[in-house]
Amino acid sequence: MKHVLVKMGAGGRALALGLAALLAAALSVPAQAAPPGPMPFGVYDPGGDFANDKNVQIEHLFLPWEDVYLPSLNEADSYALKRHRALLVTIEPWTWSRSERNTPQHLINGIFSGSYDKNMRTICDVLNTLQSPVTVRWAQEMDDDNGQFIWAGWKPETYIAAYRRMIDVCRKAAPKVRYMWSPTGLKGMEKFYPGDDYVDVVGISVFGYQPWDQAHYGHDRTFEDIMAPRYKRAAAFGKPVVVAELGYSGKQAYVDNWENTVRKVSKEKYPQLVGEVYFNYPEVYSWPEGFGRPDWRVHHRVLK
Repeated sequence: MKHVLVKMGAGGRALALGLAALLAAALSVPAQAAPPGPMPFGVYDPGGDFANDKNVQIEHLFLPWEDVYLPSLNEADSYALKRHRALLVTIEPWTWSRSERNTPQHLINGIFSGSYDKNMRTICDVLNTLQSPVTVRWAQEMDDDNGQFIWAGWKPETYIAAYRRMIDVCRKAAPKVRYMWSPTGLKGMEKFYPGDDYVDVVGISVFGYQPWDQAHYGHDRTFEDIMAPRYKRAAAFGKPVVVAELGYSGKQAYVDNWENTVRKVSKEKYPQLVGEVYFNYPEVYSWPEGFGRPDWRVHHRVLK
């Protein structure tokens, strides 16, 4: 049985889905089409909804650097090659077993003592053997200290030193891999920038949830409403910018508005925006204030 790596939301338990089962599931439903427009498009798609969509150019994988099933990377590579897709690999520096997770300080101590060098090197050794183009995204959304990630909310100098150390380890093992530094895109994100030599592309995250918009802003927000200020902060570094995680959920008109605009943004207004990657999976962590866990999956994101 072959496997591809999947992620149960941000920091969920690692799973391995049979590639044959994934493809069977994909063939049992109509092929999902990428949103209309010219912007290069990718997906995190463990359910295989976009398996037959020839417009998808990026396959996004999430994996922890503990308890990871490494052969899945080779199988994901085969899956991407057949579809002419590049790989975006998000490496999260923890285990997805919540009861076994470290504290932020334990992770910091382990990184700087070299205890986690092997974790990073082992993954990058495999990445170096893959045939697909690979971009590594390590310890994402470090600027959003909402308690979700144990690597978020560190002192900027601590995060920067940790990021550089891990990228140096990976570079030695996989010299052809590119690197994405990927904050959420909030104010103050620039404090965590590790330097031009450690960043090939900047990622940001953009999620639109209509109940949240209505409660906090009194109106529906568009893709550009959320993306534009984050893009501006990211573009300031002079690097290509990618929406590394994209999702939207609400009533039909809200979803339709996002669907029909996300890939049609103006290249004149956003010249450094070079791609968008849809997060086709439910949230694992509840949004604050009782808003629950939005479901970004394309067949579940329309609210009644």
